[in-house]
Amino acid sequence: MAKTLDKEYEASLKSIETENYPDQWFYRPIGFRIAKLLRNTGITPNMITILSIFVGAAAGPLFYQHNHLLILSGIICLIIANILDCVDGQLARLTGIKSEIGRILDGIAGDIWFTLIYVFLALKLKNEYGTWLFFIPAVLSGLSHLVQANITDYYKTLHLYFIGKEKGMEFQYLDEIRRQYREMKSGPGKVLFFLYMGYTSFQETVTPKLQQMLKYLRLKYGNDIPENIRSAFRQKSMRLMKRYIDLMTFNGRTFVLFIVVLAGPVWIYFLYEIIILNIILGISVHKHEKICTSFINK
Repeated sequence: MAKTLDKEYEASLKSIETENYPDQWFYRPIGFRIAKLLRNTGITPNMITILSIFVGAAAGPLFYQHNHLLILSGIICLIIANILDCVDGQLARLTGIKSEIGRILDGIAGDIWFTLIYVFLALKLKNEYGTWLFFIPAVLSGLSHLVQANITDYYKTLHLYFIGKEKGMEFQYLDEIRRQYREMKSGPGKVLFFLYMGYTSFQETVTPKLQQMLKYLRLKYGNDIPENIRSAFRQKSMRLMKRYIDLMTFNGRTFVLFIVVLAGPVWIYFLYEIIILNIILGISVHKHEKICTSFINK
């Protein structure tokens, strides 16, 4: 029975290899239990995603407050929102209810949470110091966050691609996305897909050596990359994730955010986002590109 449960839990994850420690120990186990309870209720992953947007959005106004109990409530809201973010993906994998729109909506959820957090932190600083200038680092933090999250998601999805075809189904080339976009009917879904197309275009532009490696492997092996190459790439990718890339995930970011909003001053978080995390991003891209270069003409 325990083995069956373990297999079911693992099946609810994208891959244990791409999960960081807080997700493995806290968020994913809770998400799995909730997803199991919801599996036969008719509640869809997209419903959970929308709920997570509203719960996470409450963090921004609560972080604006000076009362520590209200700030702590904001932290709890963000933690619950992230649990729900786990639930939607795990529920989708347990039920087989998946869609491209659902995946895009899931990615947008976190952007909404943090956009509101940056706005309300800037408002808090404006009230404390009497200047609107704090909206400049707030905007820079938001843009930095978008870029960091974009590349982090790309590297993790690429890692899944190197595990196997089933795990790597979400990894797509820009040409495939453009073709899907042209075939879609007009509507909100097509608007979201247009944003996704721009998202993927940026990912491919920033990673030229990665694109060269993928092109080389596709020409040489088609869709059947040998297991020894898959395994060798994943070993290097995992080391990079644990040392650098995971620092740019929700867990790496909120570890510092929670301390700063409780202890202050909150402008420290903007510096962390703009300087420290962007340095980590630059190191990550540089090292990942070196990894990809080592697999060209191998």
